[in-house]
Amino acid sequence: MAKTKTAFFCQNCGTQYAKWVGQCGACREWNTIVEEVIQKEDKPGWKTAGITSAKPSKPIKVHEISTEKEVRLNVLDQEFNRVLGGGLVPGSLVLLGGEPGIGKSTLLLQIALRLPYKTLYVSGEESLKQIKMRADRIHPLSTSCFILTETKTQQIFQQIAAIAPDIVVIDSIQTLHSDYIESSAGSISQIRECAAELIKFAKETNIPVILVGHITKDGSLAGPKILEHMVDTVLQFEGDRNYVYRILRALKNRFGSTAELGIYEMQGDGLREVSNPSEILISKYEEELSGTAIVATIEGMRPLLIEIQALVSSAVYGTPQRTTTGFNSKRLNMLLAVLEKRAGFKLGVKDVFLNITGGITVDDPAIDLGVVAAILSSNADIPLEKGVCFAAEIGLAGEIRPVRRVDQRILEAEKLGFTTIYVSKNNKIGLKKHTIQVVEVSRIEDVVRKLFG
Repeated sequence: MAKTKTAFFCQNCGTQYAKWVGQCGACREWNTIVEEVIQKEDKPGWKTAGITSAKPSKPIKVHEISTEKEVRLNVLDQEFNRVLGGGLVPGSLVLLGGEPGIGKSTLLLQIALRLPYKTLYVSGEESLKQIKMRADRIHPLSTSCFILTETKTQQIFQQIAAIAPDIVVIDSIQTLHSDYIESSAGSISQIRECAAELIKFAKETNIPVILVGHITKDGSLAGPKILEHMVDTVLQFEGDRNYVYRILRALKNRFGSTAELGIYEMQGDGLREVSNPSEILISKYEEELSGTAIVATIEGMRPLLIEIQALVSSAVYGTPQRTTTGFNSKRLNMLLAVLEKRAGFKLGVKDVFLNITGGITVDDPAIDLGVVAAILSSNADIPLEKGVCFAAEIGLAGEIRPVRRVDQRILEAEKLGFTTIYVSKNNKIGLKKHTIQVVEVSRIEDVVRKLFG
């Protein structure tokens, strides 16, 4: 056995140092350097479990590589399939992160129980009885899902060789440890080594692996940053515990778009897929309320109609407040400056609060016009007409700018029963027949005149 060596790692970004330093030179954080014991030895790797490689390890000429479309595995979950880009790619490694208690384990166990493929669900955090209690609530009749409670990677690979599953789920990567690294589970070196073993296993056997990852208090994935570079797909499962809805986003995807969005509803028997998010993101109320506006946005390939709430009031404490939930606060300040400069509204001495209902975050510039409409409605205390929605961006000169895929936004608004939609005059609308009234505007002053007279 080779001599045991120690190294120093930054717990924030994973940078390695030869000696201890007070500040990390890469991420500039203080007091994050810790010493870890690493064991440098020739390790045979995961193949000691008796699993044979399915791919030859020889170079191939570029023109000889097959360009046929990869057959994806359908996970029988439309939202999960959409975010992945059409299904699970064989041999890929997917990393799913999220807040504690948000439902990561529930989501993956639910998928594993419903799959028609032979699935191995490896848990290092819960006992068999705990998993069984949750499985009975979600899908008690599954016959193709195997449960294993183990944290040592060598033992996991032995069980994989014995069962020969089609999909492997690991919950979580921070609980695994390898015998070839003499440090505790969850450390920088252990996460890097275990991830490397799983990636090599997935690529050589063509078996997809889904990993659960913990996050730090600042919201980033725990462990070295190289973990996100190594895997093929990074998914973020987010939401507010006070809401029943959960959002699944792709932060990185080598096999699809990162703009897709999946929405789930947390229920007692698991997570329910929400096929029409527009209906749940728009409040239902009898009387008309000021300060609310409906906007048409696009998330990936899916059009959504969401509700924006605004409250404008006098600044009691002297300094006006600008508070947003689900919207960029800097963009709100820009829109308020445009209203004051171009439309003559004196909002600099008033508090402005903005909220996107449903607990989701939207960064589509096409909701600018809806934000302005909600602010002006609250400022004048005049509710907008029912059946009106917006889809346009606002420029610094007060011009109404066109947005992408406006036809899809119009069709979604028409499908949900809206009668009028405000868009930019410069948008090229390809729809020939539609029942919804399309109002084309070019300046912010035109919008104010049409809405409030």
